[in-house]
Amino acid sequence: MSKKRISLSVTQQSGFEEKYIQKALKDSWITSGGPNVNEFENKLEDYFNNKVSIAALNSGTAAIHLALILLGVKSGDEVICQSMTFSASANPILYQGAIPIFVDSEPDTWNICPEFLEVAIKDRIAKGKKPKAIIAVSLYGMPYKINEIHAIADRYEIPIVEDSAEAQGSSYKGRKCGTFGLFGILSFNGNKMITTSSGGALIANSNRLKDKAIFYATQSRDDAIHYEHSEVGYNYRMSNICAGIGCGQMEILDKNITFRREMHDFYKRVFEDINEVTVFEEPSDDYFSNYWLSTILIDNNNDKKIDKESLRLVFERENIESRPLWKPMHLQPLFFGYPFYGEKIAESLFEKGLCLPSGSNLTNDDKNRIKGAIEAFFY
Repeated sequence: MSKKRISLSVTQQSGFEEKYIQKALKDSWITSGGPNVNEFENKLEDYFNNKVSIAALNSGTAAIHLALILLGVKSGDEVICQSMTFSASANPILYQGAIPIFVDSEPDTWNICPEFLEVAIKDRIAKGKKPKAIIAVSLYGMPYKINEIHAIADRYEIPIVEDSAEAQGSSYKGRKCGTFGLFGILSFNGNKMITTSSGGALIANSNRLKDKAIFYATQSRDDAIHYEHSEVGYNYRMSNICAGIGCGQMEILDKNITFRREMHDFYKRVFEDINEVTVFEEPSDDYFSNYWLSTILIDNNNDKKIDKESLRLVFERENIESRPLWKPMHLQPLFFGYPFYGEKIAESLFEKGLCLPSGSNLTNDDKNRIKGAIEAFFY
């Protein structure tokens, strides 16, 4: 009998979702918007201590796109983006006909490097193109160097969009990720901290910006009795059914964060005496990571035939999912030829890094299988 698949990241059900879904079905509110959407937004705003305004959308990608629209990014404008990220961070730049400017990572948080960020800004200004925005990502749940990055952004008066798709529940100096920039974004894909099956949210610093985002997300319908449209609109609003799932999922968000942090500690113990492996962790007490995915770097040891791909294949033979780190955007065929500022930090991370099973549904038996595969490979 084949062993069951241990997935990289799956969000478990809370048991509270069904009542919201059943209410939507009973009320025949099976479309975008609706009471569950409003309640989900309220729950999210409560989670952020009501210091932000949140619009629930059908994806985190839509949230980034709307943030760029609200910032006035247009065709030919330049937007700086962290290179070490998922393509959804950068694709909306192309949606607007804008030009992505990629910046390398730094080794402490694996996120956008302050030094190369400033180099990029200065060079783009010298070339007559001041960037319209900066997309800073909190990769794998690890907050970026917020003080340093925002100091640079403020110096040059460039707004920041925080891509916190992987960082719901993470914080820096006690303040939650997604609340530092003019805009922040969350993702509720099925592999995130909580899920709405698919979905995302735009975090704004005012109700005015939230309302404008919802306007664009609902086809930019003007205030008229008939359908009147003066601006391009989008079908980006979250559905009432999906929001119901989100309402139920909010009940277990803190529990999921605790479990994923426990998985990180599990990997620290497993790899403690393995010299070739470094477990990615918070650089100081200022950082609190949800450890959405536990990740490691593996130094090649040719004598022992140890490298990232060999371990991944061992996991795969045991029906355990693992995955290389994100391939940097400046190395992707889609983004070939766009400017890149940095060295080879992101490239090195991609060459050596592996994401490990981290889902909040993992059992003790799953952990034992993972540990057994690791020990069989390294010992």
